[in-house]
Amino acid sequence: MSMNSSTLSRRIAAAGKHIPADLVIQNGRILNVFTGNWMTGDIAITDGMIVGIGTYEGHQQLDAAGRIIVPGFIDGHVHIESTMLLPSEFAKVSLQHGVTTVVTDPHEIANVAGEDGIRYLLQDAEQVPLDLFVMLPSCVPATPTEHNGANLTADKLSTFLSDPRVLGLAEVMDFPSVANGSPDMLAKLDAVRAVGGHIDGHAAGIGREDLNIYRAADIRTDHEAVNVQEAIDRLELGLYLMVREGTVAKDLKALLPAITERNSRRCLFVTDDVLLDDLIEHGSIDHAVRLALAEGLDPVIAVQMATLNAAECFGLRQLGAVAPGYQADLLLLDDLNDVSIHQVYKKGECVFDSSGESTLISGGHPTEAETARNVHSQASSHVGESSISLPNLNAKPVTAADIAIAVHGDSRECHIIEVVPGSLITGRSVDTVDTQDGCFAPSIERDLLKMVVVERHRATGCVGAAIVRGFGLKRGAIATTVAHDSHNIVAVGASDRDILAAIDQVSRLNGGLVVIEDGELIASLPLPVAGLMSDRGYEEVYASLLELNQKLLRLGASEEFNLFLMLSFLTLTVIPELKLTDQGLFEFSSGSYIPVSLS
Repeated sequence: MSMNSSTLSRRIAAAGKHIPADLVIQNGRILNVFTGNWMTGDIAITDGMIVGIGTYEGHQQLDAAGRIIVPGFIDGHVHIESTMLLPSEFAKVSLQHGVTTVVTDPHEIANVAGEDGIRYLLQDAEQVPLDLFVMLPSCVPATPTEHNGANLTADKLSTFLSDPRVLGLAEVMDFPSVANGSPDMLAKLDAVRAVGGHIDGHAAGIGREDLNIYRAADIRTDHEAVNVQEAIDRLELGLYLMVREGTVAKDLKALLPAITERNSRRCLFVTDDVLLDDLIEHGSIDHAVRLALAEGLDPVIAVQMATLNAAECFGLRQLGAVAPGYQADLLLLDDLNDVSIHQVYKKGECVFDSSGESTLISGGHPTEAETARNVHSQASSHVGESSISLPNLNAKPVTAADIAIAVHGDSRECHIIEVVPGSLITGRSVDTVDTQDGCFAPSIERDLLKMVVVERHRATGCVGAAIVRGFGLKRGAIATTVAHDSHNIVAVGASDRDILAAIDQVSRLNGGLVVIEDGELIASLPLPVAGLMSDRGYEEVYASLLELNQKLLRLGASEEFNLFLMLSFLTLTVIPELKLTDQGLFEFSSGSYIPVSLS
């Protein structure tokens, strides 16, 4: 955000009213996130920056007509890959929801493609009309106990630290490596600290005493609190509390009682992982603000959490407020309570207008941003080509013998992964299962289905299988190559035939999502970019997701949660309690693999 002396001179001259501002927004009610008060006055904007609030003249004037003006929203932690869009398409949807800045962790594509994956996203994001900052993936691989596609050492990560878009080190989820002083982890922490970078935490299932270890390592944030006490623990020990509201992890309502007027400035909203259909239909940070207001949070605190708090957390000094010296990222709202967005301004240019009109700013000819301000109409059928090549799927063929789960003993008792709707945490139980030829047989009546993970990066032939309850499928199977964090192939189904067909079809697509019924493909979404993202425009991807969801209902799937996103997190071993990888059934509490059958 550097500027030369002539630009600085222009801004100072416009602030002092010696020259007209580029744009003046009049007749708005401005929420001051510093004082919590409401202000009136003209907002003078020059060179994309706010230069004054008062009485100003400008080359262009906009009548806000009494609308509420707040800063552009900031998402403090998001994995763009979870939307299955490239940044160039993700930006179009996010801007419609008032998100003008995101802090993203390319952890997913890095686990598949390493440094090239990070470069691929940075390259695609070069021209996006929002501020996109990157936190470098800290744990690739996420754990040493499964197979992923890459290994990012401190030396490899350090090459990115000179990029001004890179803010630091993303969610440090390998707590044992921090606690035990692993040389590789210490090297990553030191490299980021040496350049004054920020370090995010990932303290799922970590008690208060162990949080001290994270703070001693200069880790400053956490988004894994799931109850009031965990939120208080983080705030009392000096961590920023990231209040997460995504597609699977919905923690906002549980955490709000911990937020007070005294501690709220250390709190911010994040989405973490959100699917495209959820993003389009419900929103992003605007949805979190809307939900918080409905739960009774003070509007000033809610807006601060969505703007200034996030900016200050990451040291983004020119973002997060409507005030002189701040970037002109503004939202004009028709109503604050339901966060109804009339217009979105990025660096003083209108990038989204809910009405779709093109002549709202008076004076001069329409700018390029004005003629394309309704980003909904900008969706393209194909996104731009990248010069960086990413790896294809590389999995061995899978047979029925590979996915069989042997059940021993007369009791036929097995460990069961229990899905918890609205949470990344899974429950666990032990239950008697049906068998056929000494192996587990799915039971539709008891909702006991088979889950399978197939290694897809180096054709190792590793396959893990387990039993899961909560998906509700009455027939068929689904499979996806979005499987946190190693992103192997993961499938769940009511029969071996359909599971094998799903694995085969997703391999043929070179990655994606598939729905199988009676051995036949009935819906799919190809994800050719690392098996994680589409190369299509967001509207086309959205249409495919809707079709997938409709076909899932035909199979009797649960309507309490998104099956594909839930399935993608049942492989994440850094979250309690039972998860499945290509190596087998993993128990978080012991940090080890356990047999499915008890006997």
